Amino acid sequence: MGRETSTVESKEWYMAAYAPQGVPTSDHLKLRTLTLSLGDDHIPDGHLAVEILWISVDPYLRVKMTGRKDGLDMPPFQLDQVISSVGIGRVISSKDKNYKEGEIVLSFEFPVGEFCIIPSKMIMRKIEPVEGITPPHYLSCIGIAGFAAWVGIEVIGEPKAGSNVFISAAAGGVGMVAGQLAKLKGCRVIGSAGSDDKIKLLKEEFGYDDAFNYNKETDFDAALSKYFPEGIDLYLDNVGGSMLEAVLNHVNNHARIPLCGMISQYNKDCTKRDGIRNLFNMIGKEVRMEGFMIGSHLMNHFPDFVNEMEGYLSQGKMHFKHKIFNGIDRFLEGFASMFSSSNIGKVIIQLK
Repeated sequence: MGRETSTVESKEWYMAAYAPQGVPTSDHLKLRTLTLSLGDDHIPDGHLAVEILWISVDPYLRVKMTGRKDGLDMPPFQLDQVISSVGIGRVISSKDKNYKEGEIVLSFEFPVGEFCIIPSKMIMRKIEPVEGITPPHYLSCIGIAGFAAWVGIEVIGEPKAGSNVFISAAAGGVGMVAGQLAKLKGCRVIGSAGSDDKIKLLKEEFGYDDAFNYNKETDFDAALSKYFPEGIDLYLDNVGGSMLEAVLNHVNNHARIPLCGMISQYNKDCTKRDGIRNLFNMIGKEVRMEGFMIGSHLMNHFPDFVNEMEGYLSQGKMHFKHKIFNGIDRFLEGFASMFSSSNIGKVIIQLK
């Protein structure tokens, strides 16, 4: 814009009330409209005015809506304040010489809204055009979902060719990437998902050796005995609860269990979450179970991850599905879809 004065009407989602259990609804998240002044005279030094184009919708956001830090040690969203997420935007005006009008930028802390003024230090990177790679890829397989999969599989999981790998929530944003990464390392990969359509997708499009529908294979011990007759060497846990407990009955010596997420527990009150009764199995099998937060790995690993994933995508070695919801008004619908077994792929809000 670059004009002295420029105002826009900007819709944004804010935290009206905390949701300690259950899927948050319009009682908890509400949409409001603000008038923002985006002209140069309203932008502080070291800040950018940004039009937000894409917003990532991820399970970790649920934890920030409970009103407490919970197990992920994340500060909750503040009541009556706009919520934030990973997003991609276009620079409208800049008070930082490193950014120019029209550049496309990615931030891990964009407000879930249409426009914002943001400190340039909160910009993670510029996004340059790369053939075969679209902006949504930078919120999925080259975004935090892909990075979580990469850290879990490559950094913590350390897969070896021939290893037996199990991925839960395999048709979700993390699982899709994780299974393909393990296959690229020469592993045998089995996934679990919540519908027959997802099972077909995992096997036909993402190269999984096999997969099972957890809504049909309700005896997880029996299912894992069938799909892992030689045991499990690496389990990327995205769901926790009874699936994690079942896996601990089938781990091999020195198995590795990166704990990426526990979506089966997010909507439960913290006092009513499932306990794991067989952790004792970890001792005799000398199993390593390790939780991780991607923020702890950004400095050391994020550039390597981006280079590797851009290479896989440009070579056609990595495939992905996006679930796009159009318009800021549909954020709550998109958010709720993550907790439905019918959802396939990485949930993203497209604003423009």
